[in-house]
Amino acid sequence: MLIRNATLPDGRSRDVRIEGERIAAVEEELSGPDDEREIDATGKRLLPGMIDAHVHFRQPGYSHKETWTTGSKSAAAGGATTVVDQPNTDPPTVDAETFDEKADLAADSIVDFGLNGGVSPRWDPDSLLDRPLFALGEVFLADSTGDMGIDERRFRDALAAAAEADVTVTVHAEDASRFNLGARDRTDADAWSAYRPARAEIDAVERVCALASEYDVDVHIAHASTPEAIDAAGEAGVSCEVTPHHLLLSRSNLDDLGTHGRMNPPLRREKRRERVYERVRNGQVDIVATDHAPHTSEEKDAGIWDAPSGVPGVETVLPLLLEEARRGHLTYERVRDLTAANPAALFDLPKKGRIAPGYDADLVLVDPEATREIRAADLHTKCDWTPFEGWQAVFPERTIVRGTVVYDRATEDEPFADHRGRNVRVPVADPADETQVDASPEQPSGGSGTDDAVAESNDEDA
Repeated sequence: MLIRNATLPDGRSRDVRIEGERIAAVEEELSGPDDEREIDATGKRLLPGMIDAHVHFRQPGYSHKETWTTGSKSAAAGGATTVVDQPNTDPPTVDAETFDEKADLAADSIVDFGLNGGVSPRWDPDSLLDRPLFALGEVFLADSTGDMGIDERRFRDALAAAAEADVTVTVHAEDASRFNLGARDRTDADAWSAYRPARAEIDAVERVCALASEYDVDVHIAHASTPEAIDAAGEAGVSCEVTPHHLLLSRSNLDDLGTHGRMNPPLRREKRRERVYERVRNGQVDIVATDHAPHTSEEKDAGIWDAPSGVPGVETVLPLLLEEARRGHLTYERVRDLTAANPAALFDLPKKGRIAPGYDADLVLVDPEATREIRAADLHTKCDWTPFEGWQAVFPERTIVRGTVVYDRATEDEPFADHRGRNVRVPVADPADETQVDASPEQPSGGSGTDDAVAESNDEDA
C-alpha cells in the first residue's frame, strides 16, 4: 500500500509505503508497481494511531455497557489503534485465571491492546505478574467503579511486587480521608465535585510520588485533574495523563450534564481546567488518555449519589484534539506526542507511535478541515450518550492497524474490517520482516517521562 502526498504532523509532505504490517519507507516521492494499492492523501493529515492507555471495555461482567467488539470498533472509528484495558471488571483481573479469561474476550478486538492487572484484597501477585501484563493498575487508592480501593499497606505490597517484576504501576490517586462529608447533604450535580475535592487528589499524588521513590518503581498517575497534581508528578519525575473531559469540561458544564457528568476524579472549576490545559499544551503532561468508562443513560439518570461514575470517550478524544489543533490551540505535533509518541515511549512499545521505517503501520488519515458535530447516534460504542454532544470534531477517514485498513468511513454499509488485534506484550515472530526499526528514533516532546529534545529528521516523523 502506498499513501501519497500525506501531510505529517510537522507539516512535511511525504509518501508512505506499507509492506505487510510495517512501514517500509517514508520519502518525498516513492514509485512502485502499477498494481500497488494507492491512497491519495493530498490535503490530508497522516498521524500515528492513538495509543489510549486507559479504557474500560467492561468485559467480563458488564457487557450491557460495552464489549471488546463494540469498544474496539469505537476506538478504530476515533483513530485509536491500541487500547489498554483496566482491571475493574467482574471478576476483576487480579490473578492468572481472570487475566486469561479477559485475554480470551479481548481476542475479539479489531485494534491492538494491552491488559492491566489489578490489586485488591484477593489478588494473587505471583500468578498475575507471570502473565503478559501491560502494567499493574490502575491501582485504586479510593473506591471507584468495581470497589477495588486499597489501603497504603496493600499499596506498598503492590509497589514492592511491581519493583521486583519491573512492571510500571498506574495509580488512581485520591485520598478518601480528604473527602468532604458535608457535601453529602446536597443533591445537585455539583455535589460530587464538592465531595471529592482537589486536595484529595493533590495529597494522594504527593504521597504516591514519595512511595515511588522509596520503592524505586516506575509509577504513572492516571487522569490527573488538577494543575497542582501535575506539578507534583513532574517535580518527582513521575509521568501523568489527562483525560479529554478534564481537559475540556469543568464544573460549569454540570448544569447541562447533570449526573452524566459524575466521574472520578470529578470535574474541577474552570480556572483549574484552564491551568490543566496550559500544562497539556506546554509539555508538562505526558499523555492524553480517555478513561473511557461507559455506562448506559438509564444508569446515569439516577441521583448524584447513586449514578455510577464515568464517561465514554475513546471515539471522540482524538477528533476533539484534532479540532483543537485546527483552531490553533494545540499543534499537530503536540497532538501526535500526547496520543502516540509519548505513550509508546512511556510504556515501552518500541514499534509503535511513529511514522518511520520499521514501525508498525498504525496510522490515521484525516481531512483537517472536515469538521462535524459529535452525535451519540453516530458513535459505535455500546454506550448511548456522550458528554461532548454537539461539539465540533475532526474524525478519521481511515484507520490502519499494522497495515490493515480496519476502518474506512467512506464504506457506509460496513466500515470495519474483519481484523484481529494483538496483545502488545506478547512477542510475535515475524521472520519475513526484514525492515529494521531505526536504532536512534526521533524523541517525542513531553513531560516528566519523556525526552524534551526533538531531533530533526528528513524522512521520519514521531
